Amino acid sequence: MINHMIYSKSGEQLTEQFESCKLVAYLDSKGVPTIGYGHTQGVQLGDTCTQDQADQWLLEDIAWAVAVVNQYVTIELTQGEFDALVDFVFNVGSGNFHGSTLLKLLNQGDFTGAANEFERWDKSGGQIIAGLLRRRQAEEGEFNNG
Repeated sequence: MINHMIYSKSGEQLTEQFESCKLVAYLDSKGVPTIGYGHTQGVQLGDTCTQDQADQWLLEDIAWAVAVVNQYVTIELTQGEFDALVDFVFNVGSGNFHGSTLLKLLNQGDFTGAANEFERWDKSGGQIIAGLLRRRQAEEGEFNNG
């Protein structure tokens, strides 16, 4: 593992910008039961949580995404690149990230090609989602400018 980075305040703001907090479980755009700030692990419809629980899950989910990026990225990153990738993993999951062309290109040192991959992840259930496109554009901006 080459990277031992931590998520910056700028990265946290990126995630918070796109994740609203819901204290009652709902189905996300793919039909996955979700609660808090996009938390899905062990969630069932009908579940509720407190703001403190939602905040704790957010910290745990961010820590998980940080670990995934540190594990799978085999080249050195800037803080902005790292933050963009953590938000991306937080949103799309580790399996999607691990199998992505974005990660493959990045680990080959093709930063431009990797950056161009963000916007390809703007769909849910085969449909382009405006909010996902905005998130991918923000991640790409953080990746390129951070």
